[in-house]
Amino acid sequence: MACALLPTTSFAAETWPERPIKWIVPFLAGTSPDTTARVLAEGVSPILGQPVIIDNRAGAAGNIGARIAAKAAPDGYTWVYSSAPMAANMRMYKVPGYDAMKDFRHIMRTTSADVALIVNAASGINSLDELIARAKAQPGKLDYSSGGVGTPSHMGVELMLSSAHVRATHVPYKGASELVNAVLGNQVAFGMPILSVAYPQIVSGNLKALAIAGSTRNSQLPNVPTFAELGLSGVELTSWGGISVPAGTPDAIAMRIQSAFEQALKQPSVRTGLINAGGQITPLAPEAYSRGFLDEMALTEAMMKRAGLSAQ
Repeated sequence: MACALLPTTSFAAETWPERPIKWIVPFLAGTSPDTTARVLAEGVSPILGQPVIIDNRAGAAGNIGARIAAKAAPDGYTWVYSSAPMAANMRMYKVPGYDAMKDFRHIMRTTSADVALIVNAASGINSLDELIARAKAQPGKLDYSSGGVGTPSHMGVELMLSSAHVRATHVPYKGASELVNAVLGNQVAFGMPILSVAYPQIVSGNLKALAIAGSTRNSQLPNVPTFAELGLSGVELTSWGGISVPAGTPDAIAMRIQSAFEQALKQPSVRTGLINAGGQITPLAPEAYSRGFLDEMALTEAMMKRAGLSAQ
C-alpha cells in the first residue's frame, strides 16, 4: 500500500521537463536582464527539449517578479532571473515580500556587467569634474534617474555623490531602459545604467559616458576612465545575474537546470549574443552564487550607511 502511495518526486524529476517552462524576469522588456534571459533561453530550450518562455514582471526594483517566483510551485517549471537587486532589496526594503536566501534555490550566476555614468551629449557636460561642479553650483537641484530603489544604477550614483560630497535628487524608474530614456529626453541630468542598455546611444553620439564604475576600463569603451582614475575612490559596482528557482525544487531538477545552462554558455551563438548585449560571461556554481547574494547584502548595507540611506 505504501508503495502505491509513493509520490513521484523522483519520477517527476526523471521525466522533467514535460511542458514549457516559465522564466520570470522581474524587469521591463528590452532591459539588460531581459535581453540576457532571452539569449540564454534560446540556448537552453533545445537542450531541455521544451520552450523556455520569458515572463516580464517589472516593478519595485525587481520585487514584484521575485514575489511571484517565491510563491511558485517548486517543480522546475518556474524560474526567476535573479540578480544583484534581489540581494540589495533585502536591505533597501523593510518588507520586500520574500527572502532571497530562504525562498529560493540559487542555481548559478551566468553573467556580469559594468555600470557607466552617462549624460545627454547635448548637456554641455563633458567630464566627471564638470558634472560635479554643476552639482555643487546647484545643491540638490540636479536630478538623476535609476532603474529603481536599490538597483546598481541607484547605489552607484549614491556612492559617487558621497565620494564627491555633493547632492542630487533621485528619480526612480522601472528599469534601465526607462532610466536611459529619461537622460535622452532631458527629463534628468544624468544616470548610471548597466552599460549594455546605454551602449547603442553612446556609440551613436546621443549619450556621453563620463566614467565606468568598475575596477578596470571596459573593453567596449576603452577611452572612458574608471572613477578611481578620475580621483573618486570606492565607486566600484558590478551588476550580475543568473538563474534561481523556488526553494524546495528537487536536487535532480536543479542539477539538470544547471547542466543545461553550463552547456548553453559554451555555445558560440549564446556567447556572442551575451557579449553583444554588453555582458561578460562569468559563471558561478550554486554555492559560490549563493555566497554572492550574501556579499551583495553586506555591500549594500555598507553603501547605505555611507550614503546615509534608510530602508524604505
